[in-house]
Amino acid sequence: MNRKYWIQRAVRKRGSLSRQLGIPEEENIPVALLRKIAKAKIGSTIENPTKKGRRRYTVTRLLKRRAVLALTLKQLKK
Repeated sequence: MNRKYWIQRAVRKRGSLSRQLGIPEEENIPVALLRKIAKAKIGSTIENPTKKGRRRYTVTRLLKRRAVLALTLKQLKK
């Protein structure tokens, strides 16, 4: 695939971040939670600053990559 179609390759597994966070796909993922995951170090445990989803998350490499991509795509939409 060309670099031109990087978004199509990046969003192949729809809803995977929602499932990983324990938030239904119909609901929006809070931006505060995404930012906290993106800033955290890999392997650390973070507290959820919102009421949606689980209370604590262990930040894995994949979770961090998905959160950063979600933030990037939210900014592209504006």
